Order: sequence, then C-alpha cells, then structure tokens
Amino acid sequence: MGYDTTKIRRNGKAGGDTMCGRYYVDDETAREIEKLVKEIDDRARWSRLAGDVHPTEEAPVLIGKNDQVKLAWQRWGFSGFQGNGVIFNSRSETALHKSMFRESILHRRAVIPCTWFYEWSKAKEKAAFFREDSPVLFLAGFFNTFGTEERFVILTTEANRSVAPVHDRMPLVLERDEIRDWILNDETFRSMIRQRPVVLKKRQEYEQQELKLF
Repeated sequence: MGYDTTKIRRNGKAGGDTMCGRYYVDDETAREIEKLVKEIDDRARWSRLAGDVHPTEEAPVLIGKNDQVKLAWQRWGFSGFQGNGVIFNSRSETALHKSMFRESILHRRAVIPCTWFYEWSKAKEKAAFFREDSPVLFLAGFFNTFGTEERFVILTTEANRSVAPVHDRMPLVLERDEIRDWILNDETFRSMIRQRPVVLKKRQEYEQQELKLF
C-alpha cells in the first residue's frame, strides 16, 4: 500500500518481531499522570488497567484541549485500509508525508505514558525497556477519530544504542519538559521528531545462550 506502518489483523494481539506492539502501565504511571493533569475523571478505570496494553485496547493518553494538557482514554491503533486490520505504529521520519497521518500529527498529537515498552528480537526474545531515572516513559504519538471513537498511534524512530541489539526500531521517547510543546505547539514539535531518544535500561527474562557441544 506504500504506508510504512506496523499492522495487525482485526482483534489481533501484537507480538513476535513487531515493533512497539505492547507496553506496560501500573500505579506509578497513574501517579505521574496526576502530576501533569489537573483534573482526572473516572479514576475507577485505573483499577482495571494495571498490566500490559495491546493494540486495539483502550489506554490513557495525554492530549491538548483548550490550550491545556488533558487526560483522555483512547483505543490503540487506527483502522486499517478499508477497515482491514489495525495500524498501531507510524515512522517518525515519514509521518508528515503520509496522507493517512499528516493531519493528525500536525494538529492532534498525543503523549502515551507507560512504565516500560517491549521489543522482540529476531529470535523472538522479549525485552522490556525502561528509564532508570524515572518511573515513567512518555511516548510520542497522535490520534484521529474513527466514527465516534478516538484512536491513537505511537511514533517509532531508529533504535538508539540501548535498543538496537534487540530491534532496529523503538518508540520516540519524549522528556517530561517536552510534553506540553509536543502536544500544543504546532511548530516546535517538528524538531522533536528528529531527536534521538534517551538511553534506556533493558530487562530480559531470558536471553538465548549459544549451545556448546562437547
């Protein structure tokens, strides 16, 4: 189709070697959001959210409304072409040039908070990436409306040295002091698209060891 995206079938779960197809949120994520957003409604949703978030599932995101950063609950993934599948990632290098994404990244940017995100190696080994200096990562994204439902996409960029040994792509990670400009400033966000994310720590439950024959 000519679109540089990550896509899954309708109602599918991303995994395997897909890029940024799952992330994790917990109470720490909620507490950090509360520091950034003055008014939070429907707090009961947090009690149902602790754990992994997959494409097609609903999750908390930060968006702009009336020149303020607000909390919204949106579903992860744009409807695919002709309603076929779900597109949940977009390359930061090309999003401004794709008709499916251009208006959204220009005017409907979002930040997706999480505790960590997962990437899978070619050997199907899963690794979690997180910040050692903060309990939360802030991932850059944007959203659009499909029918009556708002849906978001996470931007990816070339992997930095901390993620590259596992996967060649990673989410575009923002700093806390960049959140407001990313969401609300239609000019300064452009320079953030090209920045390299902070170096992250890796947690891997199992790393395949080379089999030695004696």
